[in-house]
Amino acid sequence: MIERPSRRLRQADIAAHAGVSVSTVSRVLANEPGISEDVRAQILKVANDLGYPLKTGAAAAVRTLALIASNGVTGSLSAFYQGIVEGLRSEAAEQGMSFDIRLMNEMKATPQAVGEHMQSVGAQGLFLVGIDPSEALAEWLLESRTPVVLVNGVDPQLRFDGVSPPNFFGAYAATRMLLDAGHRRILHLTGSHRHTIRERVRGFEAAVASVGGDARVIRLPFANNSSAEAHAATLAALAEDGRFTAAFCMNDFIAVGVLEAVTELGRRVPDDFAIIGFDDLPCAEMANPRLSTMRVDRAALGREAVGMMQFRFRHPDVPARHISHAAVPVAGGTISAKDKS
Repeated sequence: MIERPSRRLRQADIAAHAGVSVSTVSRVLANEPGISEDVRAQILKVANDLGYPLKTGAAAAVRTLALIASNGVTGSLSAFYQGIVEGLRSEAAEQGMSFDIRLMNEMKATPQAVGEHMQSVGAQGLFLVGIDPSEALAEWLLESRTPVVLVNGVDPQLRFDGVSPPNFFGAYAATRMLLDAGHRRILHLTGSHRHTIRERVRGFEAAVASVGGDARVIRLPFANNSSAEAHAATLAALAEDGRFTAAFCMNDFIAVGVLEAVTELGRRVPDDFAIIGFDDLPCAEMANPRLSTMRVDRAALGREAVGMMQFRFRHPDVPARHISHAAVPVAGGTISAKDKS
């Protein structure tokens, strides 16, 4: 047992007892990288034994790993996940939480692969960013009692903490913008590959049902998650039935593809055809006209996730929570009011 000095503790006291330099102690207490885990653990133990006031993150020596879906994310949706990573990184630094990032194909996120990634960085907590855990992975995480936060994800059984946009409510609000503009025959171009996206389908269908409109959900293959697929699907849908006058799209990249298709067909946007996207990605602002969309604060999702992880470390046995951050409508120029008389 280390005898505590009677005077106010200094970092030099920790350095003397740990047999390291004062600068090394300073870097560990600031949770800076580049220090071996053995030395870090030794310094934190000495500091704790001496009664030095440690920050929560440093005292716990919390290390976390963010696994980010590489399928599709590194292509068209990289801007969406970049915002989330910025929020994760900045809040982790603020909280004194050590944070590492790895890309991983969702189909390869097996218990063994995830465990190896966590072990390689000494992670105690896991952020799954854009990855819906398979049942095998979910069981392993539960059995190992690994603190997990799903970021831009949701567990239908609410076994894990999660944070996401309000996918149902945001889609409902987006579709209501089209309905309120007088549109009753609306396309919805989407995928069905994630729980979050299926919630947007539910929101769309609920909004249309609220007014008795005529809707069609077009499920795209999303081989490349590209606007080109949306472009081709829109041309095919309107060739089959040209009475549709609007489209709600699962994200802004898809909306850009729809915009290109209807313009190619000679329809004026928004007078002849209205479009709304989701996420407010950079492409929404670059489109002509500027896309109407639903803005998602991606950095806020990342910051919220770090707070949820800190809470989970402090309260490992409380029931899981899911938090949604509101999506804010962006008027843009692809929806206009119609004469309903």
